[in-house]
Amino acid sequence: MNKLRQKIHEIIFEADTPLGKLFDIVLLIMILLSVLAVMLESVESYRNQYSYIFNLAEWGFTILFSIEYILRIFSVKHPLKYITSFYGIIDLLSLIPSYLGFALGANNLSSIKTIRTIRLIRIFRILKLIRYVKEAAALK
Repeated sequence: MNKLRQKIHEIIFEADTPLGKLFDIVLLIMILLSVLAVMLESVESYRNQYSYIFNLAEWGFTILFSIEYILRIFSVKHPLKYITSFYGIIDLLSLIPSYLGFALGANNLSSIKTIRTIRLIRIFRILKLIRYVKEAAALK
């Protein structure tokens, strides 16, 4: 199990390895696509016409980011230290709106305004980009 944790840590936290670079590039693309989806969803005509696609995309991104968050926690020596770190909190805050929306019943019409407000917190996914700005320079 330690070798697995070590390999996952290497891929997630070390951008100087081929798999680490690939992980960072894929994650950066996912974050950008997620932010793009949030922006497009904020346009009422797109939201009305493509709400099903936006919901699918939101859950797809949420599942991927949840797996990433869990793998980060799993692969570090001190999980609580990561969870309470700046980036750990940002990662968690970017996930909460989707799960909270599900828990509050996003399909309930009376909660739609609440869900939209809570989903604004997804903007924290943009802050996830900060982590990759430095690493993107290293990929050149």
